[in-house]
Amino acid sequence: MSPLSPDELNQRLSTHFTLREAVKSNVAMRHGIDNTPPLELIPAMVRVAEHILEPVRAQFRAPIVPSSFYRCPALNTAVGSTNPNSQHTKGEAVDFEIAGFTNYEIAKWISENLDFDQLILECYVPGDPSSGWVHVSYASISENRREILHYNGKFYAPGLS
Repeated sequence: MSPLSPDELNQRLSTHFTLREAVKSNVAMRHGIDNTPPLELIPAMVRVAEHILEPVRAQFRAPIVPSSFYRCPALNTAVGSTNPNSQHTKGEAVDFEIAGFTNYEIAKWISENLDFDQLILECYVPGDPSSGWVHVSYASISENRREILHYNGKFYAPGLS
């Protein structure tokens, strides 16, 4: 797959999110990995931006910079994922934080207000408001499972805490 042109990277997935933000990865840059998505995955990234990122941005009235959105299979391996079926490789998942808000309050709001496939509060430590991050995926309205988990760095368990 060849890298996208600057114009293609500036393509809007939604009002506030571009394809450039969805494919940006410091790990990919350091390892020389081309994180260009197949064109057929862009609609999935649009759904995540429209159904997850835009409502969260509107609720918290703050910009969101995804730390991980689309990951090609090579990047998925490079970041340590052992799941070849990661929703990141399908353009269906995003990891993020919002400055000034705890990841718990972000995840709680999402769990109570949005449709999603999977919501994981990752590596959050109660009492440490800047710890962890939020992972959320969106498949489609008919396929979303509304699965809520937390991950402590070793194990996944149901619920946010």
